[in-house]
Amino acid sequence: MLDKTDDISVAADNWLVQFEDALASPDDVLLKPLFHPDSHWRDVLALSWNIQTVNRAFAILEELPAHALRSTPHNFRIDADRAPPRRVVRAGTNAIEAIFKFETSVGRGHGIVRLIPDTTDDNSLKAWTLLTALEELKGFEEQQGHTRPRGQAYSRDFRGPNWLDLRKASAEYTDRDPDVLVVGGGQAGLAIAARLKQLGIDTLIVDREARVGDNWRKRYHALTLHNQVQVNHMPYMPFPPNWPVYIPKDKLANWFEAYVDAMELNFWTGTEFAGGSYDDAHGHWNVELRRADGTTRKMQPRHVVLATGVSGIPNLPEIPGLTNFSGKVMHSSRYEDGEDWSGKRALVIGTGNSGHDIAQDLHSSGAGVTLVQRSSTLITNIEPSAQLSYAAYNEGSLEDNDLIASSMPLALAKRSHVLITEQSKELDKTLLDGLARVGFRLDFGDGGTGWQFKYLTRGGGYYFNVGCSDLVADGAIKLAQFADIETFVPEGARLKSGETLTADLIVLATGYRPQEELVRKLFGEAIAARVGPIWGFGDGQELRNMYTRTPQPGLWFIAGSLAQCRINSQYLALQIKAIEAGLLPRDVGPVAKFT
Repeated sequence: MLDKTDDISVAADNWLVQFEDALASPDDVLLKPLFHPDSHWRDVLALSWNIQTVNRAFAILEELPAHALRSTPHNFRIDADRAPPRRVVRAGTNAIEAIFKFETSVGRGHGIVRLIPDTTDDNSLKAWTLLTALEELKGFEEQQGHTRPRGQAYSRDFRGPNWLDLRKASAEYTDRDPDVLVVGGGQAGLAIAARLKQLGIDTLIVDREARVGDNWRKRYHALTLHNQVQVNHMPYMPFPPNWPVYIPKDKLANWFEAYVDAMELNFWTGTEFAGGSYDDAHGHWNVELRRADGTTRKMQPRHVVLATGVSGIPNLPEIPGLTNFSGKVMHSSRYEDGEDWSGKRALVIGTGNSGHDIAQDLHSSGAGVTLVQRSSTLITNIEPSAQLSYAAYNEGSLEDNDLIASSMPLALAKRSHVLITEQSKELDKTLLDGLARVGFRLDFGDGGTGWQFKYLTRGGGYYFNVGCSDLVADGAIKLAQFADIETFVPEGARLKSGETLTADLIVLATGYRPQEELVRKLFGEAIAARVGPIWGFGDGQELRNMYTRTPQPGLWFIAGSLAQCRINSQYLALQIKAIEAGLLPRDVGPVAKFT
């Protein structure tokens, strides 16, 4: 039983001491009193080499000792360089929260423990949540700070190649293939490539766009990020302190270009990944790349990382009668600017972020716009409601907040977002009532879990209001329900009432196809079937096939917001490094090979 004390630092330190002793014990007698009956343990590679969550004390007591026996965690102590132990409210529960560090047989890690009283055991403080996360591998630490490379200035070769010569030669790959091929040069691809670079893994990014950053630069004219700058930093290079709260797309695109140069990332623009097959016998891929000049290059990387976003293929649903329409039809991914449509009429089909933003852009350009709703949609004002889930990032260090974000098990994250959603509904009541009055169909996510879990399960279905919802509620942008459309005719959409919504332009803001369809296109049916669903949770506690080994050896996935990519790129890179160093099996298995 943990001694009672009013000193939260002493309480946290006492728990860690007893936890380390219990892990070294051959049975769970010492471990059992340390966990609250309703407890959660999330391990991110540190003890299990998996990203996994175990719920309830009895399940933790079954699984944790076996992992501890293999990984030999030790030297647990409060991290003096992090936020000190403190009292917090997480998911509506008061707890003592402490950040600690520790070691295993192969690495060093950080973690968070949250202690709450167990009312069934004389209010003894016990672990409610526990995070154990791998930070670095012993002997394979990142090259930065006091370990940064010295470069040519220390020992110059005046007759040999200089830095620029070496960079160009490295990026050309004339005499070698990369260890890792990253497909996609957005935030996901840049983040994982930067992490791998720091671990000494030869990595090449390929992207079909002509210029680094074009995957943001070529989006619609008015786009800015919907979450705030303090959440969105890239690994190793935080944004300058004078940057705006909401980053414009072109500013972010230009930063990506500078990031590639500053981090010395090998990047081939104008290069399409045509597909590949896996050589099980030799443990590498056979892939083909198509260059902008029409040439092809075959490569044999040991790892392929798909960093093409949550969804890469535009969803173009079969809409009966749409081919009858005589005007312009485009998917939202092809929309750029509303100026060409001034004085004309447009139908925007879809009421997620893209649909609303495009409708507002067209309206501001002088077009007559009707927003067509296909399904109920979550609406939340961009401030303050949409930022409530990022409140922790308004104070404290980025490193602490990233660790806190990693520490929340799924069940408690859902509970937290239910509370946030209820708060948002109160803050946004006037807007939501106005939308309901004009017939807009609202929802608040599965079980009231809000926009974050809509994103994590389906990649959309919500809108951060930056003014379009007000225009809809006021009638400045018209609203129609897709279910009320009977068919499309040359001049627009004919409603079941007999009325015709005339249009010169129809924008299909209908989202994207699931990522597994891209896998099927690039690698074939067999590999797609082996990998299975990507993104979302299914029956598990973690995103499916994301940031971790998949059933297909050598195939990895990274996607999500800038924050998700920043956080999880570290863990993905550590796994690839561990495989290359012989510490981790290439195939997914029940345990890792600890040495």
